Amino acid sequence: MIVLDENVIENQAQLLRSWRVPIRQIGRDVGRQGMQDDELIPLFHSLSRVTFFSRDLRFYTREIPHANYCLVVLAVEQQETAFFVRRFLKHPNFNAAQKRMGLIVQAGHSGLRVRTLNQPGDVTISWLKLV
Repeated sequence: MIVLDENVIENQAQLLRSWRVPIRQIGRDVGRQGMQDDELIPLFHSLSRVTFFSRDLRFYTREIPHANYCLVVLAVEQQETAFFVRRFLKHPNFNAAQKRMGLIVQAGHSGLRVRTLNQPGDVTISWLKLV
């Protein structure tokens, strides 16, 4: 299940839907409107195989990877959200839910920083030029 934070602006969610990315959004399709960050992690534990996209950088620094979900923090402008969500989902390292589970990722223009279960430190992965 691909879930967007509720603060992702509507035109970006609509763009993803137009690209046939099967998204759900906090406050609209899952959870409730106005959920606090500390309420989201228990929600993800109750769902199955969630990949959550947010622009809130605190998710990268304070959360611990968990085998049931993937957190992707987008360090990009609001109007770039849809492009980077799709780019991440098409990356060969992350193009299937089973490849994403247990990761916390910070995605930006320069590449990806990944924290994994049972591995100390971050791993840096570059964006691939997909043909």
